[in-house]
Amino acid sequence: MALDPGKTPAMFLLETYFLPFVCLVAIVLFFASVRILREYERAVVFTLGRFQRVKGPGLVLLIPFVQEMVRVDLRIQVIEIPSQDVISRDNVSMKVDAVLYFNVDPERAIIKVQNFLPATNMLAQTTLRAVLGQHDLDEMLSERKKLSEDVQSILDSATETWGIKVSNVEIRTVELTDNMVRAIAKQAEAERDRRAKVIHAEAEFQASQTLVNAAKILGSVPAAMQLRYLQTLTEIGGEQNSTIVFPMPIDIMKPFLDLLERADRSLPARANGADKAQLSVVSDTGH
Repeated sequence: MALDPGKTPAMFLLETYFLPFVCLVAIVLFFASVRILREYERAVVFTLGRFQRVKGPGLVLLIPFVQEMVRVDLRIQVIEIPSQDVISRDNVSMKVDAVLYFNVDPERAIIKVQNFLPATNMLAQTTLRAVLGQHDLDEMLSERKKLSEDVQSILDSATETWGIKVSNVEIRTVELTDNMVRAIAKQAEAERDRRAKVIHAEAEFQASQTLVNAAKILGSVPAAMQLRYLQTLTEIGGEQNSTIVFPMPIDIMKPFLDLLERADRSLPARANGADKAQLSVVSDTGH
């Protein structure tokens, strides 16, 4: 390539090689310093290793080789807590898993903890085992929402310094072994039998109490007993039976029952008198 007579060799080298190189470096530095953040993202910016501030969303400009940034997602994040082996307070072994929902404060989540996702996951696993181990199996099955709230409260207070806000914890499944399922089925069957017997006994008690009240009412008014007697005869005759049973009031039999009771009382007295007479005869013959 021929040199321009009006240019020196240095100027020629500058225009041919140096200026394109400078433009290329400028373009590279421009793309290295420009970041675009979405609406739900924030950038934690460090200048020479020191925290500067949180930037975003939109266009963020960084000084190349001087500043760096860490992206943080502000959306609610979901962590699936893997199945945990839990032993309840009544010594029942089971497997429990849960789901954790939380969001992040960018500054504290990056500065206060090395990696907030694994740290939160590990803490959630240990907290889940600790909380459920303090309750019986019946409470785990019937009060699952309350236990989830307890786990959420403990996790929220423990991760507050990390910039983690735990919004919800849901216990998904409680799996039992086959032996425990059979034992619980037997227990439930025994409980149903117990309730059936108690209900039957309460029904008998209420029925007897009602009969006692009815007897008191009928006994207080003699005419009511006669009306009840006639009503019973009407019910028997209405069934078209060939045999008619006439109920006999107890009042008619009462005098006969009194005579029998007096006769039973007089027999021991007579027997005692006869024994005394025999003893006196024996004593006289002895003398």
